[in-house]
Amino acid sequence: MIYFDDIHVGDGTLFGHYDVTREEVLEFARKYDPQPFHLSDEEAAKTHFGRLAASGWHTCAMTMAVIARHVVETEQAGLGSPGIDELRWLKPVYPGDRLTVRGEVIETIPSRSKPNIGVIRSQNTITNQDDAPVMRFISIVMMLRRPETDA
Repeated sequence: MIYFDDIHVGDGTLFGHYDVTREEVLEFARKYDPQPFHLSDEEAAKTHFGRLAASGWHTCAMTMAVIARHVVETEQAGLGSPGIDELRWLKPVYPGDRLTVRGEVIETIPSRSKPNIGVIRSQNTITNQDDAPVMRFISIVMMLRRPETDA
């Protein structure tokens, strides 16, 4: 199990990859962001996107899927998140893109009121297959501290 005490400023993580499909872009847009440039090649061609583009919120959801899988697979003592800071969509995400999700710890904060918990702030960058950043945000994650043992 990975605990708050195992994480240090400067630590980097490659969370993994996500392959963006046309079907998912359309399905997400129909359900959650039905703007024409997320639903139609013809309408998207009339915009600065030039072609069908994924919703920024879909990019967030795909990113969360990658991060959550990594956290479960590596057995981290995560307690969820109170939110994120500084979310920026930097470039459009298109069907056929391969997203890579990376993070770097920028701050660790032991809780003063709950000594068994700490907060980690990480700068997360999502890039496409050309290594161009498409999204960036700072995550705020609560984690359990390593339990004291009777040694």
